[in-house]
Amino acid sequence: MNTVDLGPFYRSSVGFDRLASLIDNALTSDKSAPGYPPYNIEMLDENRYAITLALAGYTEEDLEIQVEKGVLTVRGENKSEENSQYLYHGISNGTFERKFNLAEYVEVSNANLVNGLLTISLVREIPEAMKPKKIAINKGTNVLEHKAEEKDKAKGDKAA
Repeated sequence: MNTVDLGPFYRSSVGFDRLASLIDNALTSDKSAPGYPPYNIEMLDENRYAITLALAGYTEEDLEIQVEKGVLTVRGENKSEENSQYLYHGISNGTFERKFNLAEYVEVSNANLVNGLLTISLVREIPEAMKPKKIAINKGTNVLEHKAEEKDKAKGDKAA
């Protein structure tokens, strides 16, 4: 297993600890079942995303979706297989846990299980205080009036 020392990064940066933790977690994350369940991450538009997991044989009661501290966790435990005797068992449907790191302001808006596909809808909602603001530039009416007053005053001083 390759390891990356992020020590120099931590020593020479301030405020990037979440990014370094994401890199560290990505390099050391769940090695137990790296490909299960298979999933897609789709960008629907600039602020909407969807994660679709292929979960054949799972029901809504078998699944749990949770968001905590910017991490979306999907857990599944198929209880219907406990009493089954298989001659061949090619469809993996045991217990799993899949985690996704969410960027700031990305929230889960909906989850839907249809035909063995769990689709989790995500939306990025940036607070109004964090959105870019356009600043209107005044035409300088106050400045022009002020300069006009100074010219009138200067003319009055010259006349006196």
